[in-house]
This record gives sequence, C-alpha cells and structure tokens, in this order.
Amino acid sequence: MKKAFTLLEMLIVLGIIAVIMSALTVSYSSAQKKTRDSRRKSDLKAIQSTLEQYYSRCGFIYPMGSGTLDPPVSCAALPGVDFLPTVPVDPKANATYKYTSDGSSFTLCTSSIESEAITGFCVANQQ
Repeated sequence: MKKAFTLLEMLIVLGIIAVIMSALTVSYSSAQKKTRDSRRKSDLKAIQSTLEQYYSRCGFIYPMGSGTLDPPVSCAALPGVDFLPTVPVDPKANATYKYTSDGSSFTLCTSSIESEAITGFCVANQQ
C-alpha cells in the first residue's frame, strides 16, 4: 500500500496557506501605515519644539511664512545659528508639511494621516 497525499488534501493545505498569507499581508500594510503616521507626528512635534526655541531666543516672534517652512530657519539676533537646518518631509509623499505664521502664532499641519479616521494632524504654538 502506497502512502501519499491526495489531491483534496493538497488543495486544503494550499487554501490554508493562502488565507494565512492574505492575513499577514493586511497586517503588514496596516503596520506600515501606523509607522508612517507615527513618524509624521514625531516630525511635527520636533519642529514645534524647535520653533518654540526660536521664539524664546529670537525676540519672541515666530518665523513668518505661509505654505512651507523653508530651511534653514535662523534669526538675525543670532547670526550663524540655524535652528532648523533641514525640514523633515512626509515619509511617503516626500512633501513638506504646511506651515502658516503671522509672527505671533503658528500652525504646522500634515494632511497625510493614513491609519486613523482623521485625515490630518496639526500642532500650534504653545506660547
């Protein structure tokens, strides 16, 4: 008597493997989105902290601007000191974050949040 797998047994094993692979693919994709969102939020918090340092050391005013924050961020009161030599970019879209400031306040936003119900995330001045 020969011992071997039947065609039905082979198809069942292949079906189980396909289900496991699809579940892993969805899980991996979700983890990538969460990682990118975490990086976006971390970048915005780091830039916010840098802008607060700028505010306290450069005459209690934020860098003026609308659209993007152009590097390097420096002030006339401290020549040669760059508070933000490079501005981080969005990890997927390679786009810059949106920055608006009138000098007394600022808003820094991203509209690329992928893993949450909200589509954007913003930070603002703390002063």
